[in-house]
Amino acid sequence: MDINHLIQTVAIYALPVLFAITAHEAAHGFAAYHLGDKTAWQLGRVTLNPVPHIDPVGTILMPLLLYFATSGAFLFGYAKPVPVRFGSLRNPKRDMVWVALAGPGANLFQAVLWGASMYLLHGMGVSEPFFLKMCEAGILVNVVMFAFNLFPLPPLDGGRILVGLLPYQQAVAVSKVEPWGFFIVMALVIMGLVNTLWMQPVMALTFGLLDLLLYPFAALAR
Repeated sequence: MDINHLIQTVAIYALPVLFAITAHEAAHGFAAYHLGDKTAWQLGRVTLNPVPHIDPVGTILMPLLLYFATSGAFLFGYAKPVPVRFGSLRNPKRDMVWVALAGPGANLFQAVLWGASMYLLHGMGVSEPFFLKMCEAGILVNVVMFAFNLFPLPPLDGGRILVGLLPYQQAVAVSKVEPWGFFIVMALVIMGLVNTLWMQPVMALTFGLLDLLLYPFAALAR
């Protein structure tokens, strides 16, 4: 493992990752607050300060261990989930969907901002690779978080969205998976099924959407 390469990688990805997880979790809390549940607000989780959202194991230790163990081939991490009492929402089944969508939505918005920043830097003639690579990292991190969190299995956001959209009996059946959902998702990730059947197609569609949204910035940068 090249220590210089590790330091460069951490320096490039540190801010994009912190912004991505912070805005993602804060968006969940913000949506819940406006839909009737003040739990996250009262616990100080509706904030762009990354500290309350950082999990020492999931956000720092696990990604570093996996980076070293796999020579950068596989990374995984997580932040502290924002607590939401779905029963406190004004319309729990419907509002659960909006609360769940808020996190990935924040990541998609950030991907657009990082992409716009990259094109603006190009347009201004900035050639410093560190800042350009940070913008590219910001796009990639947020697209990965957007796609992964939409995987339709609780406790991921996509699972919560699925529960909110399904009829009552089917929703109850899917929600019963949640206690084991994390382990099921990790098993599917290790087997490569999540990457092949979900991440690759969803990320391809997301990058296509970003190309459309960022076309005016790309045109200005030429």
